[in-house]
Amino acid sequence: MTPQSSFMIAATVRAGQLTNLRALLTSMNKIPGHADPDNVLISFNKFDRLHFARFVIIEAKTAHEIKEFGVTPRPWRPALAFLCDIDGDIHTFLVELMELAESGLKKIFSHCEGITEEDQNLLEWMKAHNINANANYVNWIGRTVRQIHEEAELHRSLSTYLQKIVDDVGRENVHALRQKLLSHVEMEKYKGRLMLSPPEPTPTEWKVRNLLHKIGMPLVILLLSPLLLVIAPFFALRLRMLERSEPELFIRPGRNHLTELTVQEDWDVTNQYSVFGDVKPGLFRLLTFKFILLLTDYFARHIYNRGFLARIKTIHFARWVLMDNNHRVFFASNYDGSHESYMDDFINKVGWGLNLIFSNAVGYPTTRWIIKEGAHREHAFKYTQRRHQIPTEVWYKAYPGLTAVDLARNSRIRQSMEIRQSNDAEIREWLSLI
Repeated sequence: MTPQSSFMIAATVRAGQLTNLRALLTSMNKIPGHADPDNVLISFNKFDRLHFARFVIIEAKTAHEIKEFGVTPRPWRPALAFLCDIDGDIHTFLVELMELAESGLKKIFSHCEGITEEDQNLLEWMKAHNINANANYVNWIGRTVRQIHEEAELHRSLSTYLQKIVDDVGRENVHALRQKLLSHVEMEKYKGRLMLSPPEPTPTEWKVRNLLHKIGMPLVILLLSPLLLVIAPFFALRLRMLERSEPELFIRPGRNHLTELTVQEDWDVTNQYSVFGDVKPGLFRLLTFKFILLLTDYFARHIYNRGFLARIKTIHFARWVLMDNNHRVFFASNYDGSHESYMDDFINKVGWGLNLIFSNAVGYPTTRWIIKEGAHREHAFKYTQRRHQIPTEVWYKAYPGLTAVDLARNSRIRQSMEIRQSNDAEIREWLSLI
């Protein structure tokens, strides 16, 4: 199994270079916000381990909101962030980036502080500017880009052949249908038109670190449980005091801002989402936020790693990143369906989860006991998430037209093909996937 990794390289944009940078990034696109996979700066199609990539200019357009808490907004200069979700380790992929796209990356990042087009240390500069996420979510750990493409082609080939033979063989003759389909796959593989690569061995280092993380986190919490029990009443009291006293902002997002966001959406079955805002002031909110993100990362890594996040099945990758010395938070995700359905999914299925995390951010609707109300106050929630959403300048997806549900179905087709099915019901279920 090849585990997935992610990185986020972020750097401050040079003074006076924001307009030029935006123009350069726009030149990489085929349609608004969506990359031409073969653009001259970074030909994303050349990277067979890249799932998603994006360039986003992070601006603190809602920084003034923290004034309602009696706090002076912290200065923030626009920053360029380059995010990738990949198969395998980060270092190997960055080296590959240097080999295939160094000149393009230099043109882009030369608009940022600390690097020019003439510098020879771009790789080290990128490593130094990488920000590790506080929490990561991967829809299916171990499912590679190669596997996705191969299984999608398998599904297309089986579907086309099934339509050709079903009338001759008969819909009820499921054993004969399966045998013909399996023979067809073998012939296509022999002719080189189908590839079904076996999974690569799981890196030993990753297995050890993952096991230690899986066991270590519960053990640490167990050891700290007496202290946590003592703290719990004081935590609850302080939490409720803040929930009752903190200001609530009910501000509609501007029409121009919404237009800037929506023009990038619904060109494919999958959309991108980027949000940036302030963490509520005070050590209590920061520590609560960090602890919740720690738990989120644990559950995403060890429990919700097979196609769903709680009850949500439409997210491919997501990350939460604390920035600006923990005073601000950036969230990014790649999801299927429209923005409205994405928000409704969260409100209806895991509103309590949204409340746990984002109630610690400025502008979020008031919660009660950290899990109640909040996102369930639909209009206030939808206003605040749109208000803090920022447009993505360049976005790339390696498998357009395929949803997370499609990927799961294609994997099931392959898995069921590779095992012996003993009864008609199992074969009919397999055929229904095709």
